[in-house]
Amino acid sequence: MSPSDLSSPLIVRIKRVRPDQDGDLPIPRYMPPGASGVDLSAAVPENIVIAPNEIKLIPTGWAVSVPPGYEAQIRPRSGLALKHGLTLLNSPGTIDADYRGEIGLIVVNFGPNPYTIRRGDRIAQMIISRVFRADFEESSDLDDTTRNAGGFGHTGA
Repeated sequence: MSPSDLSSPLIVRIKRVRPDQDGDLPIPRYMPPGASGVDLSAAVPENIVIAPNEIKLIPTGWAVSVPPGYEAQIRPRSGLALKHGLTLLNSPGTIDADYRGEIGLIVVNFGPNPYTIRRGDRIAQMIISRVFRADFEESSDLDDTTRNAGGFGHTGA
């Protein structure tokens, strides 16, 4: 499929990094079918406990071949964040079209209790998005707007 042909599904090739070790893990899929992202599971050989305020890198067992003009965004799962305080740092994480290494998840526990990640737990989601590249041009001035340089709560919220 050509990236400009939006009527056909985009094909993203995915590879098991350790097929002999991780063959039991499901291929990422949309759950439910109308979901925007595919679930990524933990490819941990044994349970990993993440203490409150601790950060761990969790392997997924997958590498992807994102087509040029696209990126894969890695995002936390909202249920884990709400119920347990578990989220991803560097969120959303970006997998560039030229990266072919294993997808790793930088997980942090902001909850009050230790959280155990088990093999096959769905702990993140991956969304494929188009990327628009820009050419940057230095300028001595920018166009005016009603906001201009206001930011960081300038509207009172």
